[in-house]
Amino acid sequence: MNSPVLIPYQSIITIDRSSNVSVYMQISNQLINAIQRGFLPFGTKLPGTRTLSILLEVHRNTIVSVYEELLAQGWIEIFPNKGTFVIGNEQKNASIIQTSGQNNLENYPKQAGFSFKTSNILDNPFEHSACEYIFNDGIPDIRLTQVDQYSGIYSSILKRKAHKIGQYNYDGSEFFKEHLSEYLNLSRGLPISKNNLLITRSTEMSIYIVSEILLSPGDIVLVGELSYFSVNMIFQRTGVNIRTVSIDEEGISVEEVRKICKKQKIRMLYLTPHHHYPTTVTLSAKRRLELLNLSQEYGFIILEDDYDYDFHYDKSPILPLASADTKGMVIYIGSFGKLLAPGFRTGFIVAPENLMAEMRKYLGIIDRQGDILMEHVLGEMIAEGEISRYLKKSLKIYKERRDHFASLLEQHLNEYIDFKIPSGGLAFWAEWKTPVNLMKLSKKCSQNNLFIPKTLLYQDRNRTAMRLGFGNFTCNEMEKSVEILSENVKSILNGDNK
Repeated sequence: MNSPVLIPYQSIITIDRSSNVSVYMQISNQLINAIQRGFLPFGTKLPGTRTLSILLEVHRNTIVSVYEELLAQGWIEIFPNKGTFVIGNEQKNASIIQTSGQNNLENYPKQAGFSFKTSNILDNPFEHSACEYIFNDGIPDIRLTQVDQYSGIYSSILKRKAHKIGQYNYDGSEFFKEHLSEYLNLSRGLPISKNNLLITRSTEMSIYIVSEILLSPGDIVLVGELSYFSVNMIFQRTGVNIRTVSIDEEGISVEEVRKICKKQKIRMLYLTPHHHYPTTVTLSAKRRLELLNLSQEYGFIILEDDYDYDFHYDKSPILPLASADTKGMVIYIGSFGKLLAPGFRTGFIVAPENLMAEMRKYLGIIDRQGDILMEHVLGEMIAEGEISRYLKKSLKIYKERRDHFASLLEQHLNEYIDFKIPSGGLAFWAEWKTPVNLMKLSKKCSQNNLFIPKTLLYQDRNRTAMRLGFGNFTCNEMEKSVEILSENVKSILNGDNK
């Protein structure tokens, strides 16, 4: 048996006096870790409680509690008049200690000891920066949200509904679904009931569920020539073949879709018709009806993503394709509460009831618990008119920001870019008259406190364009951002290669 004197317990065990974890549990956990890794093999005699307390500079009663914990968990056995010994399999512990070498107990393994599948398809495309000014692809300003008011509603419901919080319910709050279905009926012309709704965490989660149920490897999915990168990643993960269709001032080309359908079997068409991502173009009413007719004729699914339907400024928005679908060919997805703080948002899917039943099965696997409390908060905000009031107030602010951003682009970048003022949404699509190296421009702007993520840059042999979100900026912030952008554009075009 090993002598306890030869084992460097001071290096094996580190005590953090500021930790919320009790000292005796810190010591217990680290001793268990040492046993598991073979640093304290089978049969090792541990020091007496007095000796170990002196070595670790703790009270003897602490070590007594440590040994009681190890004994209770079955890691040691105590023999009267002999001492305390590590329990375990001698051969197993011997093999562990041979491979353990001199590893520090505090180091977690850097690599898995088994093989697994890897994929670069799902590599995180999002970047982060410490710059003061940051362009995004059209995200609301959370500083405008009335968090105190939402928190009050949340707290009130928490007190009234406490008995229901502990229940798993992936079907979601019936109260919320009833009010959301009414809200979508009134605001988007969707003649649905709560039975046609599936509540999800986000738009991406909605698309993932749809893809897992409806798509198979080798299926053909049509998307816009430029499309939302996260959605494309989800489709690629499913193993489908993605085909692109051109976009013009009226939206996706129906004629191209028709030509493809005549040659190949199409499984799905993905659309962002209200404001196409990233170009912000609205799909015309005529093309919406043509696409519905094509889907019925050739049997392909239309996955309609209305990611920013609530953001419209100059006129009433065109109703979704789903509002005119009578044959069950359209699956409608969107987000609710996008104007609110991130924790108060949710996604949803609208589909026929038989498909919804299958989707609920899948949701029950990946999100069994749900978030009944938050959904009830959102339901009350609809019922009490808070959502409508906040939407009306916010749209006024975002319209002012849109108009101011347009005037700044006109003032500082008119000779370099072409753009149209979007009728809705929180972003502009800007195409460069003279090609400029956008990656270089992004790098130079970052050096001057303005961050432009690569996901906003669209550059190839035929196109140089950017998607620039304005919703997260105050007027002063967007003035400074456009100023920095303009100065660096001029610097590059004037031959500054730094």
